[in-house]
Amino acid sequence: MLHIFVDADACPIKQEVYRVARRYRLEVTLVANSWMRTPDERWIALEVVGNALDAADDWIVGQVQPHDIVITADILLASRCLQEGARVIGTTGKPFTENNIGEAVATRDLLSQLREAGEITGGPAPLKKSDRSRFLQQLDQAIQSIRRQHPFNGA
Repeated sequence: MLHIFVDADACPIKQEVYRVARRYRLEVTLVANSWMRTPDERWIALEVVGNALDAADDWIVGQVQPHDIVITADILLASRCLQEGARVIGTTGKPFTENNIGEAVATRDLLSQLREAGEITGGPAPLKKSDRSRFLQQLDQAIQSIRRQHPFNGA
């Protein structure tokens, strides 16, 4: 059955995930390094994996199945999940695909080097209303596409 995994520690769009998952009757697993409040719904699970480096990423990659959906802003996690056959959507609504993940990893590495050199300071821009709207649209499209291709998965 189609499942949504959320790299949850710094995820700003959890409410949007809940709303779409409720509509499609899908299960959601939030994966985090520490406990967080979640809605009291049987279809929402919280998996606390501890503070080890990449513990959440490793847990998601170990559980994700082809045609599941992963929500993350972590480009390296996105790359690993794509290799497992999952669909991956960034928190701003940008889908990660086999066609764009290489460029995303290269850009991430370049920006990391610039930050280390002190050329770039600060974090990502705040999430805008248009980002939330794009995210909702991409999540809906991914679910519809998976269901068309695999009618018994998540039906």
